[in-house]
Amino acid sequence: MDDLPGIALNHDFSSRQDRIDSLRESFPDESTRDSMVSPIIGGRRAAVRALAGIRVHDYPHTRNLTSGAVTRLSPYITHGVLELAEVRDAVFERNGGDLEHKLINELAWRDYFQRVYGSIGTRIWSDLEPSKLSARVDHSDRIPEDLLQAKTGLACIDAFVQELYATGYLHNHARMWVASYLVHWRGVAWQVGARWFLTHLLDGDPASNNLSWQWVASTFASKPYFFNRENLERNTQGTYCTSCPVRGHCDFEGDYATLEARLFRAKQSSRTPTASIQSGIGDIRHEPQIGIPAVIWVHDDDLNPVGPALSSALNQPAIHIWDDESLRRQALGLKRVVFLSECLTELSVHDRRGTSEEILAAFARKHGAGRIVMTETLDPRRIAIKSAMERMGFVIELRPHREFVPLAGQLDLSRFSRYWNRARVGLRKVARPSNRIAKAEPFKDSIAD
Repeated sequence: MDDLPGIALNHDFSSRQDRIDSLRESFPDESTRDSMVSPIIGGRRAAVRALAGIRVHDYPHTRNLTSGAVTRLSPYITHGVLELAEVRDAVFERNGGDLEHKLINELAWRDYFQRVYGSIGTRIWSDLEPSKLSARVDHSDRIPEDLLQAKTGLACIDAFVQELYATGYLHNHARMWVASYLVHWRGVAWQVGARWFLTHLLDGDPASNNLSWQWVASTFASKPYFFNRENLERNTQGTYCTSCPVRGHCDFEGDYATLEARLFRAKQSSRTPTASIQSGIGDIRHEPQIGIPAVIWVHDDDLNPVGPALSSALNQPAIHIWDDESLRRQALGLKRVVFLSECLTELSVHDRRGTSEEILAAFARKHGAGRIVMTETLDPRRIAIKSAMERMGFVIELRPHREFVPLAGQLDLSRFSRYWNRARVGLRKVARPSNRIAKAEPFKDSIAD
């Protein structure tokens, strides 16, 4: 495949360190932006082991604790290594089909956020509603240097930032505390914090990430989220507060009324409308065109050897492309690059870096293919690539992910509760034993789980 545009990337390494060293050379900008590597291993085998190890019965009563039985499946779900419906089935299998189990509810938050993203597209980077409280400081477009360097002097915040850098993962409460501190105490625009998280999180995607930041900022919620030391100390079991040098006079001391008066000037009108978001009509899912030779475009929303695209077009040539434009827009770090590379190792695909339109067109023509099979995506850049391929005359065959819950007709997405009222009804159908997997293969909090 050396006659294709772009640069061929290797998957065959004798050790993880060899992979890391090679990727540092191939992705210099990403390595400069974030040079650390997560201990979390990418790939389907690691994902299946993690799924088998979730503690379904411990989850509801420990999930709020930073040491609790959260699943840590989100990096695999974000990249389609595990489908959300697959995790749902595994939970139902272990909880007897209990719709009210907290983990099912938390998985639904991810489905909800994906549906919102599918409806609003790039508006996900704009305030969906006016903020509900006026901050005492004007919002900045820069993250303070002491926070970037984990040197705020606040033991909890500094530890969370260090963990983010070292692992690419944070418990959801830690994410909310850091986001709240950045937006409400330090006066940084939520979009700036959201981009910072996307650089470092293995599971970062605009849907769960941005809408959670908007929830904290109250631009997609009825009130802002902020916290006090008592809340943090309880859910971290005193891990940071006990030895913190500023304990007793830190930024988070006081009851909620005191903190609200300190952080905000005035409440906005209680009649501030919620966002008007209705479920939209997505791309048409083309039926297979059996008579047209095909290639498979594997992208980062479906790095699953048994995912929608690869499993629907068996034995067809497949390619993954590290798109230069996407890398520039996403500002990823080395952690995510290594994780994605490990996922790709388990897929039978050619792997190149460059301009997707050029590489994909050349790959299809080399194999005499007029059809490109791909898994559905919400990513604007991938949607633009799809449109460009259609303009070149290629037939695009979209393969859907399994639905988390079947929901027909118009859907009010302005608040999770309105979605959940419908989703609970739909989940009753898939919770029946006959509709569940026979055996599990060996996140608004659980968005990060």
